[in-house]
Amino acid sequence: MKLNQLSDNQGATKDRIRVGRGIGSGKGKTGGRGVKGQKSRSGVSINGFEGGQMPLYRRLPKRGFTNALFMKHYAEVNLGRVQKAIDAKKLDAKKPVDADALIAAGLVSKVLDGVSLLAKGELKTKVEFQVARASKAAIAAVEAAGGSVTLPEPKPRKEGKRAAREAEARAKRNKA
Repeated sequence: MKLNQLSDNQGATKDRIRVGRGIGSGKGKTGGRGVKGQKSRSGVSINGFEGGQMPLYRRLPKRGFTNALFMKHYAEVNLGRVQKAIDAKKLDAKKPVDADALIAAGLVSKVLDGVSLLAKGELKTKVEFQVARASKAAIAAVEAAGGSVTLPEPKPRKEGKRAAREAEARAKRNKA
């Protein structure tokens, strides 16, 4: 037997239905779409349209707010994966573990707005972390293993024009 003699079993494959190829095909003329109306035409997109009734997605109340403009995206790293990288000698536990070390070890591909340290898994090695964010449980687990977590100091809030005007008005009232 040769490769060109190989074929599927009889009836294993079925030809697709070719619509609109004459009335003798059984799917001619209207092509299985029925007669007239919006759904028989091409370019129809009526998902969610309920015939003029107020659609479900508009009947349900809107809840919450997502501040997408100022949202921060962090590269997340779990303590268990850090321990595996230390055991595999991809990370040096004696040096501080920061974003660059995590990229070099292959734990993070992009830093985005910083690295977030999470507590999933177990850390047995004493490690010094320098990350943008860490969960309370992660900080507790690192300190229990004898390590430390260094977070950046929060930036002081800028006072806007309105706050400055209110402070000025308060100062005037106190003088009088």
